Amino acid sequence: MDWLNTIIRTFFDFGAMAEVLPQLLAVGLLNTLIISVAATVIGVVLGMVVAVMGISPSRWLRIPARIYTDLFRGLPAILTILLIGQGFARLSQSIFGPSPYPLGIIALSLIASAYIGEIFRAGIQSVDKGQGEACRALGMSYGKSMALVVIPQGIRRVLPALVNQFIAIVKDSSLVYFLGLLVSERELFRVGQDAAVLSGNLSPLVMAGIFYLIITVPLTHLVNYFDTRFRTGKRRPSAPTSGLNEVKELDAASPLTTGSNT
Repeated sequence: MDWLNTIIRTFFDFGAMAEVLPQLLAVGLLNTLIISVAATVIGVVLGMVVAVMGISPSRWLRIPARIYTDLFRGLPAILTILLIGQGFARLSQSIFGPSPYPLGIIALSLIASAYIGEIFRAGIQSVDKGQGEACRALGMSYGKSMALVVIPQGIRRVLPALVNQFIAIVKDSSLVYFLGLLVSERELFRVGQDAAVLSGNLSPLVMAGIFYLIITVPLTHLVNYFDTRFRTGKRRPSAPTSGLNEVKELDAASPLTTGSNT
């Protein structure tokens, strides 16, 4: 049973876990959520712009959107983070100070916007074309019909995919540590890694992994809920009398009934 004791000491040292727990809560969890939420909000805004450009009738908008999407989806996330974090370090210092925190958020936002743009584009293009044609028949412009009718329907259809993308951003936020964050800016992975180095075992990293699971597992089930409600089109069954009411209304409005009343 020596192997079992070795595994417990290496991965499940509860003393080391308890020691790192306050830092994970006060520093790691807070910064992970800040990075993830900020990158998601910026990514959604940029992603919507990319999606609208990608479905535009103008080639001058479609081609740049396609290049942008292929670029940031094709590069590994860590490479993008390092290129932006190190390439714009001097510019960032003059604007944000010595902290690489904002550059990490910007890099994750650019990556997320490429994926979110494709999600929005697929959702918008899944809306029946008759919706837009009906809007134009009513005298609405292309932009107004997209903003008021087509895009809202498309967003509703891709909510599960957006939640999945947020989960991916939460996990990718661990890569920001490569930029050398300040002590007060460490996210979950960096806090767990530093504590693992000091304690000599991997229990703090396991504890950090538990925090990631606490965030991502409920969101995964939320995706399933959204998928059931929106994507599969399940609705509450209508009351049995609703069909009779519709028949009565149609019967009352029929020409034969109208003629008999007169």
